[in-house]
Amino acid sequence: MEEISHEATAKAEEIKGLEDKIAASESKVDDASKRAADAKRELADIQTVSDAKRKNVGDIAQSRYRIPKSEAILTTLDSGNPQEAIDRSAYLGALTRKSQQALSDLENANRAAAEKSNSANIAVAEAHHVRNELQNQRKKLEREREDLDRKVEDIEARVDALSEEDRQRWITKDNPVSGADLPGVDSGVVAAAMAQLGKPYGWGSAGPDAFDCSGLMVWAYAQNGIGIPRTSQAQLAGGTPVSLDALQPGDIIGYYPGVTHVGMYIGDGMVVHSSDYGIPVQVVPANSMPIQGAVRY
Repeated sequence: MEEISHEATAKAEEIKGLEDKIAASESKVDDASKRAADAKRELADIQTVSDAKRKNVGDIAQSRYRIPKSEAILTTLDSGNPQEAIDRSAYLGALTRKSQQALSDLENANRAAAEKSNSANIAVAEAHHVRNELQNQRKKLEREREDLDRKVEDIEARVDALSEEDRQRWITKDNPVSGADLPGVDSGVVAAAMAQLGKPYGWGSAGPDAFDCSGLMVWAYAQNGIGIPRTSQAQLAGGTPVSLDALQPGDIIGYYPGVTHVGMYIGDGMVVHSSDYGIPVQVVPANSMPIQGAVRY
């Protein structure tokens, strides 16, 4: 029964991890979609500028080449009026400079449009990729939930079918400690966790009425204004590692291969944890389960 329960617990933790990934992917989809939309708008603005520059080049070209170059020179030279010749020459020179500047502006606008177009295409492609990845994660989540449901039904049916004597064996399998043997606790995350003693185990629950192992840790730390990861694996990976001979109350201890379970150290070699279906939140010896490591937040 314990093996089946551990499999179900591990699956529940995996599902929570998938839910976190999906939430992160949803945020990435929103961000990528927004960047794609912004890039498209900027591209449209640049294309409008480019069209205006192109029209400007055309207008200047029409003015510049309305008179053939040879005719323009002769007209200027034959004007008979030095000032008129200067004015005409200056006008033609201005048209040339304007034409060159307009062509340069058009080239820059076209280059900016090409770069923005490429950026927009990349942003759109990324948004589509992230959205497809999210859909695949959701499909996997649904498959994992179906698997978990089967495991949960199995273990719950087994526990619910226990005789009273065997139920007590199940509840006390980790040698729980109670009453006068419990260490004194005044405040902090340990007090928040200890206040949940006796509450039932709930798959994927983080209080206030029921808890799973990592959910109890999340709840206790949240009551003290501290946010920690949701899953047992992430909790052990996210804190500062501490050696077992340096444990302090509030440290989180990870158990079993793969860190499928966690408990909170409360002092005097004990942890408070929410272990399995049918077993309330209780205090047990810290070494009553195979330890994988400990961390401090």
